[in-house]
Amino acid sequence: MVTVKGNVAEFRFFRPRAKQVCIAGDFNNWRPSQIRMHRDEGGYWRSVIHLPPGTFKFRYWADGEWFTDFAAFGVEYGPFGFDSIVQISSPVGPKADARAAERRKPAAVVA
Repeated sequence: MVTVKGNVAEFRFFRPRAKQVCIAGDFNNWRPSQIRMHRDEGGYWRSVIHLPPGTFKFRYWADGEWFTDFAAFGVEYGPFGFDSIVQISSPVGPKADARAAERRKPAAVVA
């Protein structure tokens, strides 16, 4: 399961008997041991990752085996089976609106 708030994605994976769980995807060049997840008392493994806007494929790596998160934003078939999808939207709100308005202003004319 993945929840997203702004550019922060929280990944949760239920595997109470796993010894080690990591997450890998486009955001870390699919390196399975780079981002370790931490287990809570209820058997869920958790990791929080800051990501730029975009769509990313990922999977969980638990005790040497790949797992797809079917509760993510969707799945897409890749070269090794189904990959999970997480989407990070572009910022919205007053600050983002101000930045967008600034970009729409015409260029200054220098005489």
